[in-house]
Amino acid sequence: FLLRVRVLIIGILVSGQGVSYADTTEFTDPSTGLMSWKAIDNGFSLQLIQLHRDYVIAVYNSRGLPQKLIDGVLKYCVFGTIIKNESQEEVSYKVVDWQYSGKDGKKYPVKTKSEWLKEWEAMGVGYRWSMLADDQTFSPGDWIQGFTTIPVKPSERFDFHYTWTYKGKQFTNTIKGIRCASLEIPKQN
Repeated sequence: FLLRVRVLIIGILVSGQGVSYADTTEFTDPSTGLMSWKAIDNGFSLQLIQLHRDYVIAVYNSRGLPQKLIDGVLKYCVFGTIIKNESQEEVSYKVVDWQYSGKDGKKYPVKTKSEWLKEWEAMGVGYRWSMLADDQTFSPGDWIQGFTTIPVKPSERFDFHYTWTYKGKQFTNTIKGIRCASLEIPKQN
């Protein structure tokens, strides 16, 4: 990412009945005003970083992609996502198992890269980059990054529910109170 992000990592690793109780670190970058959330548990770290819509527009415009594609992505709140294997064992995830919940408390699926690619291919666009891979298995120290999209309004809060597999067991965690970036450009210090 072109975005500078400074993160203080604090995690409590708790094993249990497949439910994660890891602390989430919330951080605001003083140079950009953008927020990020990071949770580490059972070998898996997930970080969601607010991306301002102007940044998202610039990413897609710089690749000469059609306005229709850009407008489709801008109907979502876009986060930079970084996932890393923090263990000495394999870990894996599947976005199709992830959900978000908003004010109504109901859980909704997170849109996958495959779903985005299908839409883009219907537009005649063969672009395959930017979105977080649908699923991945990581060796120790491996990591990946990409965009995660949630259909919420600017500044709206939601909870992010995700799963991963570690040592053959599936775990779940929820990062509560994530906020979509506002439409205003954050003030720089």
